[in-house]
Amino acid sequence: MYLPADDGCKVSFIYKFMQQKDPKLSDKVYEKELIRLQLELVKLQEWIREKGLRVVVIFEGRDAAGKGGTIKRITEKLNPRVCRIVALTKPTERERTQWYFQRYVAHLPAQGEMVLLDRSWYNRAVVERVMGFCTENEYWEFLRSCPNFERMLIRSGIILLKYWFSVSDKEQERRFMARINDPTKRWKFSDVDLKSFELWTEYSKAKDEMFAYTDTKQSPWYVVRADDKKKARLNCIHHMLSMIPYEYIPPDPLELPKRRNSVGYIRPPINEQTFVPEVY
Repeated sequence: MYLPADDGCKVSFIYKFMQQKDPKLSDKVYEKELIRLQLELVKLQEWIREKGLRVVVIFEGRDAAGKGGTIKRITEKLNPRVCRIVALTKPTERERTQWYFQRYVAHLPAQGEMVLLDRSWYNRAVVERVMGFCTENEYWEFLRSCPNFERMLIRSGIILLKYWFSVSDKEQERRFMARINDPTKRWKFSDVDLKSFELWTEYSKAKDEMFAYTDTKQSPWYVVRADDKKKARLNCIHHMLSMIPYEYIPPDPLELPKRRNSVGYIRPPINEQTFVPEVY
């Protein structure tokens, strides 16, 4: 029986055994499969654009669970005009006085677009709940309203997918230490991350309560086992592709035209231009 890695309780012997025996993907296999899936994402992108679909994909999970890396691999080969990332900062003073979902509604897709939410309205159910950034009334109103809000989105024709990246406490600690010790990753670390590390059990309880209210038949949560980043990325992309029926739309044939004759055009002297020093 599979036990989610961030449940806050002791992991079963069976799960430990599964983790120990689970072989890692080689870089060669990972890269080959990633390229294959990214090609399918391009096909999906063209289907969304051609058919005027509206897609919202939510990525949630603990800090350092691998959400950002997965989003990066999804968008790497896609057109940013079709597939865009939304990662909102903390609300402004004005936004705090609005209807809670209002700031997110402004970023929902138009026809032919896919939006990837790197954290979403579920901030209220976990981060704001645990950190005390919202009141009790605001928290419970969110849990009551959220399923209805998502049903409204789905009834309007939006395809909504929700992914929770599940990471173990030991793996999160390892990734946090890597961020602290690597100058290129240090910017990822915040005071909230430090507090979330301390409040591991509180985050687990908040996640469980959130699932109890918002893991509905119409809009279920899909849990991604994320201790292995490479497998998590591939599994998430593969599942996402399976959830949106699409067909391959062959691109129109392209042929480069001949350049027009440049008779009469004289380029200015090259020494009048300022070039970047060729250090390499």
